[in-house]
Amino acid sequence: MYFSRIRLRTDADTGVLARQLCNSDSYLEHQLLWRLFSGDAEARRDFLFRRDDLNGWPQFYLVSQRLPEDADNVWQIDHREYRPRLRNGQRLGFSLRANPVITRKDASGKHKRHDLVMDLKRQGNWKLTARNARSSLYELTQLAGQTWLSSRLERNGGKLETLNSEGYMQHRTSGKRNEKPIQYSSLDLDGTLTVADTEAFTQALYRGLGPAKAFGCGLLLVRRI
Repeated sequence: MYFSRIRLRTDADTGVLARQLCNSDSYLEHQLLWRLFSGDAEARRDFLFRRDDLNGWPQFYLVSQRLPEDADNVWQIDHREYRPRLRNGQRLGFSLRANPVITRKDASGKHKRHDLVMDLKRQGNWKLTARNARSSLYELTQLAGQTWLSSRLERNGGKLETLNSEGYMQHRTSGKRNEKPIQYSSLDLDGTLTVADTEAFTQALYRGLGPAKAFGCGLLLVRRI
């Protein structure tokens, strides 16, 4: 596995591409990053990414099975082999851009995903409750993040310790030509966790957590503390 930081070059003519990326179309981001792995036309997507701009300039973090290669000469790619060394009981700081959803069956019996923040609003009759009596948006996003992440970490070899939820956004991206626009939400989660199962947790670092990975969600970034 490889961990890469990818930035648009400043010594090349990347102005048009930078302006396109300023529109924050996550489908376009996915397509541009996919070009870095175009050596195998039959391969399925085998990378996770997260956009984290630096001083207003587009920047991405990637975890991938293959080494990214820039055939277009527009990216600066810094990479290293990614082999996390973990131990049970180890505490880590983390950062995750998540797509927090809850899955329920609809009237036809099909499973359907629902934005967890909006679901909490509906359950609490948020719109119909007086402002001074209803939960704040921060409280709702904190509850959504806690509910969503705690259970997923437990299934993937970790235990949530502390959490801060912020940056809740609803997105609408164009998707493929002639397809309906894709809608999803994202929530930035930061905090601390404890490793309970090194093998399972390492796989979570490689595979990511939750849906919407093609749109920049799911990459779990960790650091020693």
